[in-house]
Amino acid sequence: MFALAMGIATANAQENVTVETTNGSEQPTLTKEVYPQKEADGDLYHGLSRKLTFDRMIPPHGLEVTYDKTVHVIFPAEVRYVDLGSPDLIAGKADGAENVIRVKATVRNFPNETNMSVITEDGSFYTFSAPIIGA
Repeated sequence: MFALAMGIATANAQENVTVETTNGSEQPTLTKEVYPQKEADGDLYHGLSRKLTFDRMIPPHGLEVTYDKTVHVIFPAEVRYVDLGSPDLIAGKADGAENVIRVKATVRNFPNETNMSVITEDGSFYTFSAPIIGA
């Protein structure tokens, strides 16, 4: 909390005054450089955040989806949350099974790729990259 307060205080203290001269009159213009080193190192939070390493990234599973067929994905625990990356996908729990998701494309000949993310009851996170196969 102290670091956040100090960051805000120093950001507010960095004011530059530039003077523009037009037609003989001087008009001061105040500008504020909140993140003066952002172009140099890319760290917008000045050390308050950590870089995401490869061991923390979750690679997506491949999932081929088509309009004419339904794909069923079985998980080791009950599904709590599903997020679809495009309205061109439809998904839902299979009847009578809380750990099975059925996925289908809603349009024919959809050329783009989309994704689907699932969180299960045990807290596991799964992500799928879904190229939609035209039928």
